[in-house]
Amino acid sequence: MMIHQKMPQSVALAAGLMVLCLVAFLADQLSADPTHEGAWQSQDDFQVPAGLKPLRIPADNPMSVEKVELGKQLFFDPRLSRDDTVSCATCHDPNKGWSNGEAFATGVREQVGGRNSPTIINSAYQYFHFWDGRATGLEEQALGPIENPIEMDLTLKEAVSKINAIEGYRSQFNAVFGSEATSDTLAKAIAAFERTILSGDAPYDRFTAGDKSALSEAAQRGHEIFFNRARCSSCHVPPNFSDLGFHNIGIGIDAEKLDIGRQEHSKLLGDRGSFKTPTLREIQRTAPYMHDGSLATLADVVDFYVKGGNPNPQLDEEVFPLSLTDKEKADLVTFLEEAFASPNYPHVDPPVLPDWPSDSDGQSDGRNGEVMNTIRVEQR
Repeated sequence: MMIHQKMPQSVALAAGLMVLCLVAFLADQLSADPTHEGAWQSQDDFQVPAGLKPLRIPADNPMSVEKVELGKQLFFDPRLSRDDTVSCATCHDPNKGWSNGEAFATGVREQVGGRNSPTIINSAYQYFHFWDGRATGLEEQALGPIENPIEMDLTLKEAVSKINAIEGYRSQFNAVFGSEATSDTLAKAIAAFERTILSGDAPYDRFTAGDKSALSEAAQRGHEIFFNRARCSSCHVPPNFSDLGFHNIGIGIDAEKLDIGRQEHSKLLGDRGSFKTPTLREIQRTAPYMHDGSLATLADVVDFYVKGGNPNPQLDEEVFPLSLTDKEKADLVTFLEEAFASPNYPHVDPPVLPDWPSDSDGQSDGRNGEVMNTIRVEQR
């Protein structure tokens, strides 16, 4: 029989503090070093908004204006899909908080996926990508939807072949990378563009910097609830308001077909039903909420947390019932709506795309016009 001796209180407290310090250190390192390769360079050409950490760039994918412009074109180009109808911007629309405003993502042939489209705002600070964290780094993330049969449904070989058949892209890849497009440089260009989609200098940042008029009185009361009584900041850690981790809050836990989330990749029972903590930056723009889009409004989100989530064996210890009045809940919603809405929202208009190859008579086959029309419809 194993005998368990009670740990002295002072030792337990010291051990607990050491764990907390280690977690805080690792979170800081992860947010600053998304690839763990240790080789980074900061570049002054790409300044980050006030309130955010300096942007770190992988040494093997340095930023340049030309690379970002190339990545922007690729991000908005539906020709990276099987039937030329779906681009990255279809599910990550700048007019909809860089999400899509729907519960689920819709791909080629009107196929509907099983998860909500997460915003790409401030994704430069994340190590894990997608709700279940299956990709590490923006470069790996960029290729996933292209290959996904429900989303864009192209093999990487096919995607690269389509891009290299377009002279406007071929010349840009040669100028930026010194060769025609490859799957590696395709990912690097898209990732470079995504790293520029940053939101900061919001009322929260100004309030924290000393401008007490940056938040309304109701939002200030919500601020107090957020950081203290409700302990929202346990997982939504400043400045990006994500701890970069995975948590089970009970969303979808009683679904007929359970989405096990992070467990699919970690294979750990403790990760069952856990999903990545999203940023709260521009949260007022990205409804509906949660990995399954099941909560339509921020008021619904607050109500869900106040009741203590949905009980299950893997429910996160930071999720518990809260005693908040209707006024206090309204103040918390006001804080969420006001605090993270930057006056300098990172809106991007769809760019002009390189034309398709000309036919034997030197005339475009007209598909570029169709592509641009598709983009305009999707961005309205």
